[in-house]
Amino acid sequence: MSVILYGYRYSVYTRIVRMALSYKEIAYRYVEMDPFSDEIAPDHSNLHPFGRVPVIRNNDFVLYETTAITRYLDDISAPQMLSPDSVEAKARMVQIISITDSYGYVPMVRQVFAHRVFRPIEGDQPDESVIAAGKNTSRNVCDALEKLVGDDAFLVGANISHADLHLGAMMAYFCATPEGRDVLEHCPRLKRWWQRMADHAVLRDSDPGLPNA
Repeated sequence: MSVILYGYRYSVYTRIVRMALSYKEIAYRYVEMDPFSDEIAPDHSNLHPFGRVPVIRNNDFVLYETTAITRYLDDISAPQMLSPDSVEAKARMVQIISITDSYGYVPMVRQVFAHRVFRPIEGDQPDESVIAAGKNTSRNVCDALEKLVGDDAFLVGANISHADLHLGAMMAYFCATPEGRDVLEHCPRLKRWWQRMADHAVLRDSDPGLPNA
C-alpha cells in the first residue's frame, strides 16, 4: 500500500480517518488541503468534485467521503476489524454514525465548538445565541445517544468500532467547551463512554493541536 491522506487539520472528518489509520496501523503520508480557502487548488478539485476533505489515494485508487474511506481501510487491513460481527451491533453502529452526522455535527461542532473555541482563536467574537441554540439541540442528540449506549466498554461492544471513531472526533471538540461538558453531565452512560474514549491512543494521536486563543 501507498496511502496518501488529503485533509484539513481541524476537520473532524479528517480526524476520523486519521483515527482509523492509526487503529489499523496503516502507514500514510498526509497532505494538508484547506476547503475554506478562497481558491481551491486544481489538484484538490480533481480529487474531490465538491472541494471537500478528506480524500485518500492508495496507489491509483482515489476515494472520498469519510464513511466510504474508513470502511475501505478496514477491509484492506487486518486483523482487528472496526465493524462488529453481530448483525444487530452492526446496525446500531450505522445508526449512531447516522445520528452523529445528521443531527450532531452542526450543533456540537459548527455552533457550540466553532463559536466558543475556534472563532476566538481566529480573532472573531462568538455569537452567544448560536451557542445557546447549539447547546439546546446537542442536548437532544446526546439524550438520544444515551438511550443507545449499553454496558459494554465501547458504543456497540467490547471493542472500538467505526461509531466510536465517528462520535469520538466530534465529542472531542464538543467537550472542549463548558457547554458540551454540561450537557454530558446529564448523560451518565455517554459520559462514562467518553471518559474511556478520551484516553484512547487513537484519539490522543490524532489531536489536531489547536493554537492558543
